[in-house]
Amino acid sequence: MQNPSGSSRIQCAKLRNKIMSAEEAASLIPSGVNVGMSGFTGSGYPKAVPSALAKRIMDANIYGKKFKIGVWTGASTAPDLDGALAMVDGVEMRLPYQSDPTCRKRINAGEMEYIDIHLSHVAQFVWSGFLGKLDIAVVEVTGILEDGRLIPSSSVGNNKTWLDQADKVILEVNSWQNPELEGMHDIYYGTQLPPNRKPIPLLRTQDRIGEAYLRCDPAKVIAVVETHSPDRNSAFSAPDENSRKIAGHILEFLEHEVKKGRLPANLLPLQSGVGNIANAVMAGLNQGPFENLTAYTEVLQDGMLEMIKSGKLTCASATAFSLSSGALAELNADLGRYKNNIILRPQEISNHPEIIRRLGVIAMNGMIEADIYGNVNSTHVMGTKIMNGIGGSGDFARNAFLSIFMTPSQARGGEISCIVPMASHVDHTEHDVQILVTEQGLADLRGLSPKQRARAVIDNCAHPHFKPALSDYYKRALDHSPGKQTPHLLEEALSWHLRYLRQGAM
Repeated sequence: MQNPSGSSRIQCAKLRNKIMSAEEAASLIPSGVNVGMSGFTGSGYPKAVPSALAKRIMDANIYGKKFKIGVWTGASTAPDLDGALAMVDGVEMRLPYQSDPTCRKRINAGEMEYIDIHLSHVAQFVWSGFLGKLDIAVVEVTGILEDGRLIPSSSVGNNKTWLDQADKVILEVNSWQNPELEGMHDIYYGTQLPPNRKPIPLLRTQDRIGEAYLRCDPAKVIAVVETHSPDRNSAFSAPDENSRKIAGHILEFLEHEVKKGRLPANLLPLQSGVGNIANAVMAGLNQGPFENLTAYTEVLQDGMLEMIKSGKLTCASATAFSLSSGALAELNADLGRYKNNIILRPQEISNHPEIIRRLGVIAMNGMIEADIYGNVNSTHVMGTKIMNGIGGSGDFARNAFLSIFMTPSQARGGEISCIVPMASHVDHTEHDVQILVTEQGLADLRGLSPKQRARAVIDNCAHPHFKPALSDYYKRALDHSPGKQTPHLLEEALSWHLRYLRQGAM
């Protein structure tokens, strides 16, 4: 939706002269190019140009002309970007993360190429040219200063890299975005490629080490489009019984670690993936005994916002918001108050392995399944069909002080066990997984051999319906496996998945 009053947010005279409609801007994007688009978990993505481009692609399809582009983003976006372009079969290559149903369907049908990549790696891959040339950037901003600097929007993601590396830039200036966002961001321009890397001077979650604005050469800007459209909201349901139980196990474990002296009283910086279980954990922390908490994470969702409001969480560092409609309205109504507690950074910093390791982050992420030895599959259903992607879970899991993965113990009404003999796809090896949690219990795998891990996972995490079969598999593997370090019956290891594919139940 166009907003004539939005011009007041475009203070740079050179760029005011480039204001045009979304349709005119989309006409400047040819087939065959790679386009870096802003957006991270439904925040700060371009609202108008992708839809206009999808219409243009659809018209080309009518005349039998192939029109496809490469689409690079920060993470997932929204139906009016991923969904619109996937619907018209307009995406040749997608990276680094998606969650759109139409996009997923095309990927799994082999109609769209997809690179699932650690979010911290994207900028480096682009700088190094591994992904090819970045032709055009389409980036949403809150405003443009007189000297051409850009006020970032509700996500930062890879925008710094897109603006630096793209030959041409299209800006969407969204007057719906709260002007109070100005000053919330911390854009660090000190990252380099080897051998010229220097230490990143971020020592505490609350440290600011960069600038409040994105830089962009006005000469590269080929179009400015005014919009007035809200971000996509992430609907979160109230925690169910399983989510509350999982949260309870994690909170009990953290209290135990504090009593043991392995964690300070205010814990360590928290990282949490997106979803209802993650929000349930945050709700539990909000009611728990811990004070003066901090978060060093990718996204700030409802539970963390509530913790800031209550005073439990003193600072949250992220790269984007992922909020329900109610939480988003509350944030925008009082953003000036929240601004002192929130920092939005580029994802190459929010997900930086060295910073995660040095700060000692407590990482909590969801999974699709785990096997009895602690290998975790967080991306593929039945081993071959992508769900969303690895996102930042690998950045955090491998480098965290505590690496926690959580899921209900079964899915599809009990037809699927989320604890299996062998994971059908591995995103996080047993070496990166320290804690597994289901509603049944928590398995602390630190310091355990593979056989000890298997017993802990089966005993503590498996659903009672599947526990006898898992125990039987493990016992027979101990007796008959040719190797006794990590016993498996290879002819049976994936039989649970095959049984589900053939019969509809494991």
